[in-house]
Amino acid sequence: MRATLGHESTETVNETILPELITVNEASLLVHYLTVGALLVGIGMAGFLARRNIILMFLSLEMMLQGVALSAAAWSRFHNDFGGQILVLFTIAVAAGEAAIALALIIVLFRESGTLDVLQWVGLREPDLPPPQPESPPQDISAELRPQPIWPRLAPAGRKPTTSPEAEEYRPRL
Repeated sequence: MRATLGHESTETVNETILPELITVNEASLLVHYLTVGALLVGIGMAGFLARRNIILMFLSLEMMLQGVALSAAAWSRFHNDFGGQILVLFTIAVAAGEAAIALALIIVLFRESGTLDVLQWVGLREPDLPPPQPESPPQDISAELRPQPIWPRLAPAGRKPTTSPEAEEYRPRL
């Protein structure tokens, strides 16, 4: 194997230099993976703390979990140990089950309260805890000052075809 170690000389890379080059590359690769994992955890935490919509909070929590899983896989690769990668596989499997259960709970809570706002679910709190202080609602402006939305209009596409009632009840194909 031939490699250039400078601008003026070319020499053969022996086996004693090759592990050092791989170690440097592995260390820089570990730093990059850990940086991306830390960014995922940070963005997920900011999203979780800044949102009140339960779906967005759940997605932010999953982003944090994936950042931790990426970091565990990176450390596992760096130490040439499959333990971290196996842990990541179990973490992803548990996260999939947790996502199914959490989304089912979210659907049930939405049917009960009609909203995804976390502050509206105060009925789930323990009785001895004080209720959270809601934000003040925005001041209602009069209908004359409120801008009216401009809805797009579709161009007419021709006359509506006439159909018989029998054709509406039974269709041989979709």
